[in-house]
Amino acid sequence: MFNILLQLDSTAVGTVSDVKVESLWTLLSKGGPIMIPLFILFAMVVYFFTERLLVIRKASTDDEGFMNSIRHHITNGDIAAAKGLAKNTENPIARMIEKGLQRLGKPIDVIEKNMDNVGKLELYKLEKNLGVISVIARIAPLFGFVGTIIGLVMLLKEFATISSPSISQIADAMYIKLITSATGLIIGMMAFMGHSYLDTQINRLANKMESASSDFVDILQEPIKQ
Repeated sequence: MFNILLQLDSTAVGTVSDVKVESLWTLLSKGGPIMIPLFILFAMVVYFFTERLLVIRKASTDDEGFMNSIRHHITNGDIAAAKGLAKNTENPIARMIEKGLQRLGKPIDVIEKNMDNVGKLELYKLEKNLGVISVIARIAPLFGFVGTIIGLVMLLKEFATISSPSISQIADAMYIKLITSATGLIIGMMAFMGHSYLDTQINRLANKMESASSDFVDILQEPIKQ
């Protein structure tokens, strides 16, 4: 009995040692030529997400004392100091306030409209290339499915020349052809999540800009200190 167990153990060890562990790169390379555009799409997602994330974070840098300083300068009648502060502050809120300061003396609704136009332009700049990420989220899975379909067609054509392919041959070929679908789906999900995250950050900044615009209008209606 003990000898039988030893034989079974040695057989199991030999079986495990015969299993080839494939690297991720080797596995992906079996997906065929369709993997090339998928890799390009993946690189585009990483590049555009990182680039937009840095831009949005820089634009979202919130100087808590900015609006307080603007209020202080305006209520003290020092418009030049307020304009200088807004001009030297690098973020969308400051550029929007700067436009409002340039329109002082005009009706409030005109000032608000000019500030809204600047705010829309700033948001448009932040949303640059988000459309590319959104498109990749849609087309990456389609590329993967196309690769799988092409692979299956070629596989069936190959098996047509074989009298009786084994189940293991069919299973191995099928799993290789499904690599493109899995890769496309993963890239699509990454692109979708990245787009959603960036869009959320832009919406938060838009709310801050709207709040700053409202605060600025309130400041203009405060009495100037003598």
